[in-house]
Amino acid sequence: MHKETFEVTDEYEEERLDKFLAAIYPEQSRSFFQKLIKDGLVSVNDVPQSKANYRMHIEDMVSVTIPDAVKTTILPEAIPLDILYEDDDVIIVNKPKDMVVHPCPGHYSGTLVNAIMYHCRENLSGINGEIRPGIVHRIDKDTTGSLIICKNDQSHRLIAEQIKVHSVNRLYRGIVKGIVKEDSGTIEGAIGRHPKDRKKMAINERNGKTAITHYRVIERLKDATYMEFKLETGRTHQIRVHMASIGHPLLGDTVYGSLKNPYHLQGQTLHAYIIGFVHPATGEYVEFKAPIPEYFEDLLNKLRKN
Repeated sequence: MHKETFEVTDEYEEERLDKFLAAIYPEQSRSFFQKLIKDGLVSVNDVPQSKANYRMHIEDMVSVTIPDAVKTTILPEAIPLDILYEDDDVIIVNKPKDMVVHPCPGHYSGTLVNAIMYHCRENLSGINGEIRPGIVHRIDKDTTGSLIICKNDQSHRLIAEQIKVHSVNRLYRGIVKGIVKEDSGTIEGAIGRHPKDRKKMAINERNGKTAITHYRVIERLKDATYMEFKLETGRTHQIRVHMASIGHPLLGDTVYGSLKNPYHLQGQTLHAYIIGFVHPATGEYVEFKAPIPEYFEDLLNKLRKN
């Protein structure tokens, strides 16, 4: 561990403690410092400060103890991949349900990264670091479908830029609770951390980031609606939060919907159906479609019979 102390200057007056520390250490996230604060590793004027939202004052002396980094070795694993397309620059995979995209606490094996490290060996971009080689974007553990993996840094930079300016075409399919009356529409609502449950996202106009989801109804079923979603932005849990906000959470989503799960689903019924982007090597637009998974088709057929 190493300890450092900083004096608060006028530019940070009334700033939150966690935001102040994230500004001092731009390579770390606010959540990293929120954990340090919770663990008693941050003090203000020699007094441990337990509140991440403590407002700074000029000439406050902030001390932070940074734990030594724990080296985690991510190993290649011979996990089967459903590859939709592959060349020297990118791989498009169809991610299955119950697979985490990149390693994180509690999931250091069995992830998509473990699988692509085995498949690609050394041919993966390194921009996102050792723990996320090749990963330029992600989808949730229980969301299935198309995902871009970058095999070199040049491809990573060019794809990341498209994602940043929202030019990647991303179409999702999902089944939501209830009957959606409008044939199509747009949901706009800034998304940020839930004010009370930090593990969840929520419509948060004050602290959230702009989020826009376009939707259309494909088929109305018994007490459910089969829908297509087009993302204009790509916030964490965006479709799940937006649909829950209008009273139509995704079936199986026990985080943003009901804890009741009459169809015994494993997480939300959401599938990344189509992904399209300008190929980093050819400069041409390419598009890939991930087949609707079997569990999804089975549920649709069951709902059609009801």
